[in-house]
Amino acid sequence: MLLLPKFDYEEPKSMREALAMLSELKGSAKVIAGGTDLLVNMKKGTVRPTRLVSLKKIGGLREIAREDAGLSIGSHVTISEIADSALVVSLFPVLARSASCLGSPLIRNRATIGGNIVTARPAADLPPALMVLGAEVQLKGKGKSRTVPLDSFFTGPGSSVMKAGEVLTKISVPAVPSFTGGDYIKLGHRAALEIAIVAVASRLTLDRPDGVIVDARIVLSSVAPTAVHAPLAEKALTGQRPSEELFARAASIAATECSPITDLRGGAGYRCDMVGILTRRTLLKAFHDASGMKEGGA
Repeated sequence: MLLLPKFDYEEPKSMREALAMLSELKGSAKVIAGGTDLLVNMKKGTVRPTRLVSLKKIGGLREIAREDAGLSIGSHVTISEIADSALVVSLFPVLARSASCLGSPLIRNRATIGGNIVTARPAADLPPALMVLGAEVQLKGKGKSRTVPLDSFFTGPGSSVMKAGEVLTKISVPAVPSFTGGDYIKLGHRAALEIAIVAVASRLTLDRPDGVIVDARIVLSSVAPTAVHAPLAEKALTGQRPSEELFARAASIAATECSPITDLRGGAGYRCDMVGILTRRTLLKAFHDASGMKEGGA
C-alpha cells in the first residue's frame, strides 16, 4: 500500500497570509484544494512538497457570482457545484456538461475547478469548455495580481504559466452573444471514472437564428500536449451558412489539427478519427442550440 510522505499542513486565514507563506517557502509548498490529484501524486512520489497550504478558510473562493453579464467562479468551487449550479446551467450549459463528465459523484464532490485547471492535465475535462467560452483566470502572488486568458495558460503536460508562489483565485467567464450554442463530448471506455481518450468542445455563434456563423470555436482534448484549438476548422466555419456538409468538412479538417500519441487507451489513428466524429457531433448540437435560442447561453 502506498503511503503519503510526511508533510506539514497549514490553514492560513487570509489570502495575504497564504501568499506570504508560499513566497517564503519558495516552491517547497503546494496549495491543496480537493486533493484528488495532488494526494495521488504524492503517494506515487511524483511530487514531494514539504508543506501543504489549504485555502479552505479564506473567504470568497467558494462563490459563483454574476460578473458583468458573465460569471465569476471561485477557484475552490467544487465540480459538483458547477454541474448543479442553476446559473451555470442557464448561462453556460457547455461548462455544466463538461463538469458532469468528470470522475464520479465522490470525485466531483471533492475536486475543484481551480485544481482541474492548475494540474494542466492534457485530458482534463473543464479546460476545453472554458476555452471555447473565452475564460480567463486570475493569478495572485505576493504583492501582485495578473489575469491570463485560458488559451495562453497551458504550456505542456503538467505545466503552465503559473509562477512559484502564485495562486489561482478565480475564473472569469464572459457573457456569450445571442444565438450562441455549444457542446462537450468526452469519449472513454467507461461511463464514469474515466480519463478521456478524446474530448471535444465546440461553440457556434450565428448572426441570427437562420443566418451565418459569425464565430466558431473548437477545442480538442487528450490529443496533444495541451488542450488545443482547431484554428483551420474554425476558419472554415466562419462566415458560412450552417449545414451538415459544412460541419462534416470542418470535422475532417479538425482531425488533421491534432498530434495524439498511441497508448493503452487508444492509438493515434483512432484518436484522430474520433476527433472528426466528435467534432461533427458537437457542431451539430451547438448549431441546434444557437438557432433555437433568443438569448446567449453556450
